[in-house]
Amino acid sequence: MNVSERTGCGTIGPGDTGRTLELFGWVDARRDHGDLLFIHLRDWSGIIQVVFQEAALKALFAGAETLREEFCIRVTGEVVRRLAGTENPGLLTGEVEVTATALEVLSRADQLPFPISEKAMIAGATVSAPANVAEDLRLQYRYLDLRRPSMQENLKKRHRMIKKARDILDEHGFVEVETPGLTRSTPEGARDYIVPSRIHEGAFYALPQSPQLFKQLLMVAGTERYYQVARCFRDEDLRPNRQPEFTQLDIEAAFVDEDFIYFLMEEIVCRMFAEAGVALPRPFPKIAYADAIARTGTDRPDLRFGMHFVHATDIFSDTAYTIFRQIVRRDGHIIGINVKGQSEALSKNILQNEYAKQIVPGFGGKGMTWMRMTDGKLDSNIVQFFSQAEQAAVIDRFGCEDGDVLMIIADPSYDVTTRVLGQLRLHVANRLELIPEDTWAPMWITDFPLFDPLEDGGVTSTHHPFTAPDRIDFDPSDTADLLNLKSRAYDIVINGEELGGGSIRINDARVQEKIFAALGLSRNEAAEKFGFFLRALAYGAPPHGGIALGIDRMVAMALGVSSIRDVMAFPKNRSAYCPLTRAPAVVSREQLDELGLFKAVQTEKDLKAYEQSMADTLSRVSRIGINDGERQTVENAVSRAEEIAEAVLSIPCENPPAFSPIRLENRTRPGKTPSVHPASTDGKLLSNAPETSGDFIKVAGIIEH
Repeated sequence: MNVSERTGCGTIGPGDTGRTLELFGWVDARRDHGDLLFIHLRDWSGIIQVVFQEAALKALFAGAETLREEFCIRVTGEVVRRLAGTENPGLLTGEVEVTATALEVLSRADQLPFPISEKAMIAGATVSAPANVAEDLRLQYRYLDLRRPSMQENLKKRHRMIKKARDILDEHGFVEVETPGLTRSTPEGARDYIVPSRIHEGAFYALPQSPQLFKQLLMVAGTERYYQVARCFRDEDLRPNRQPEFTQLDIEAAFVDEDFIYFLMEEIVCRMFAEAGVALPRPFPKIAYADAIARTGTDRPDLRFGMHFVHATDIFSDTAYTIFRQIVRRDGHIIGINVKGQSEALSKNILQNEYAKQIVPGFGGKGMTWMRMTDGKLDSNIVQFFSQAEQAAVIDRFGCEDGDVLMIIADPSYDVTTRVLGQLRLHVANRLELIPEDTWAPMWITDFPLFDPLEDGGVTSTHHPFTAPDRIDFDPSDTADLLNLKSRAYDIVINGEELGGGSIRINDARVQEKIFAALGLSRNEAAEKFGFFLRALAYGAPPHGGIALGIDRMVAMALGVSSIRDVMAFPKNRSAYCPLTRAPAVVSREQLDELGLFKAVQTEKDLKAYEQSMADTLSRVSRIGINDGERQTVENAVSRAEEIAEAVLSIPCENPPAFSPIRLENRTRPGKTPSVHPASTDGKLLSNAPETSGDFIKVAGIIEH
């Protein structure tokens, strides 16, 4: 196999006509015309059509007839132009084909669990869509799913986007530094994945939620400009586009301010998106957090369309409409949106029975008021409760024209009013297809609150406890003052998605101690959790700040794919489970014993939850122990049996399962004279039992509740 003479399938063009080439790849598709056999040969670079002619080389043709989809082969042949009218514009190589002169099957493929080909062999023909295959099946056979050209292209573009970021950071003097994957558990906003230590029994590492503390320590260490394409882990509640492990572009720099971060990140983000063919407008506008909430109800606003909030509380200060009057008296808020020109699409039935009674309550609202503009007047079932002055003020404030629909949320809570209306705004825009395609609205969200209130009267960090406040003259015990503090934090938002966030950090140990005190951490607790970090701040820490960009989400958005799983090589499913490796999985009792974890198991119920691999379960049920020399063989056999069972269960079958007609009979030892086995008297009978209780073999329950 002379790899140096290999030619990429997707690199062949009319300029190669007459050349004899050596190709390697997989059979993407085949078409048999009797005395002619066509295949699409696919490799990392693309697809080329290969022709086998029976009349020219009968033995070669006979070998080609055995080819099936996804056979891995080697082909030698001459490049020729296709006949006029047979070109395939769906292929970059569609003007030429290769007439085969030699064939070697390098590896055969079993029957495929789903189709892989994405290119029709005939121009204008269609192929079955792999996207319609169940996602868990695609993830179970991810090594096949990744062969699809679209998936290969996603990974290539991801690589090029990350490379572009690396190039820009290198131009600005940044150094890529790896930080630990096993570290100490620290509160950073989500649950940690913890890793037990075998050497330090009873102690645990944590997988990093982010390199936050270490990148700040690098600033103290004088690195000044650091970045890392960092793997991060967060045990968070599941969402459709969230993974337990993800990749972020992590950046930190010393002696910088917000303007430096804004400039650098806009350069990186715009050039990364450009690699995917997307031109983002610059500079990104800056919107204060309070303004974003007041206009759209969210700190990640989608500004590709209008329907910004209209605040109307003052209009109804003396209204006769009971619901609004009660809201105003409770210092509540009345806020609405104008859905321009959609009166026909939003009928009275949809507004009253769907939105007011079902959709808005589903968002957490108590209800919705609606009005429409018809013939220059407001129209709804409650208009009669509003004075002419109130109606005129509404028309003016909302900018009403004929065909407009007003949707209004009223609630004593400002947070509830804005949050519910924000969800309503997005729902209506998506339902009525009001969001323009191929439009990009990047922005910076700034001036976040430093703290959020807790139900018990305390506070918690809006981002993380290392974010610098906008002023340092605050009293850690004054909750009202703490809630008035702004942070020097910033988020990048594009089209309603947060792609990254960061802040200027605290570089003064005294200010950091005040923040910990505000969060309710005593000096001892702060020293216990962050003592190493506080000590570092006491040694001339420079002013510094940084940001982290979500690589997976950014690539998915730039490429226009709906799920981040389509830009990751081996993701988990929506349940944080890997159908390919079947992780997470239980581990053996021996592994738990080795880690010192088995001592923590107190009850039989806990025992079963921790202990049972399938081999251990079979051992308990059959009352046959497995020694160390046998374990690997038994586990391999059990794993193979599970694979066979899964393969059988995956075969479509319309008929009911068949049952054995053989009559059941009890099988006992021969003879009728009872006897005592010698092993029962010398203790050896129990030596091979997986578990005992006194002088008895302990067995698994057959029926468990």
